[in-house]
Amino acid sequence: MPRVKSQFLLPVIFVTVLALSRVPGVMPLNFSVVYAFMFCAGVFFPRRLVWWLPLAAIFVTDIGLNFYYQFSGIDENVWSTANLANLAFNYAAYAVLLLLGRGFKSEKSILKLVGGGLLGAVLFYVITNTASWLFNPFHNAEYTKTFASWVIALTKGIGGYPTTLEFFRNTLLSGGIFTALFAAAQKITAESPAEKSAGTREPSAPAENEAEEVAG
Repeated sequence: MPRVKSQFLLPVIFVTVLALSRVPGVMPLNFSVVYAFMFCAGVFFPRRLVWWLPLAAIFVTDIGLNFYYQFSGIDENVWSTANLANLAFNYAAYAVLLLLGRGFKSEKSILKLVGGGLLGAVLFYVITNTASWLFNPFHNAEYTKTFASWVIALTKGIGGYPTTLEFFRNTLLSGGIFTALFAAAQKITAESPAEKSAGTREPSAPAENEAEEVAG
């Protein structure tokens, strides 16, 4: 029973936090649970859940967000080919974060896991900003198909908006903070040594067994 609790309670906590964090207005711009969620899912989720559950959770919330953006008038082109292609690159980045997480053992210290979460946030930032530059779903004049324009996409971004470096700062902060919180949740829900040994029976000492046979 404790093992079942630790295997399924943690995914429930992770998915619940992710879903709540994606409600519009809950988090600052680019301050997201997603980076840490995908990395920590790779680290902590059981093998039978590690691929389909995180991606399904992201997919369902993405669909909900797209309908919200469409019907609230924020973005009526969320279902355009360019935007969907850009979104597909996000899923490639999610897969990279899951793979990165699979390379970490759950017994690692929280500090080392935070380092992995930060690396995952950097990879996500580079992949997704490259996709925005490549597909340019909003037809930004700055995003021409040149190396200099790609550098602009990773540093300055679109004129009239905060720089992408500010987004990068929020990406790193959220990646580090939520990785630490998820790792702490794992430590809390993990089986203690006492739980692991509960129900096991210590073998009788050979001398005691022999004594019992003689007495019998």
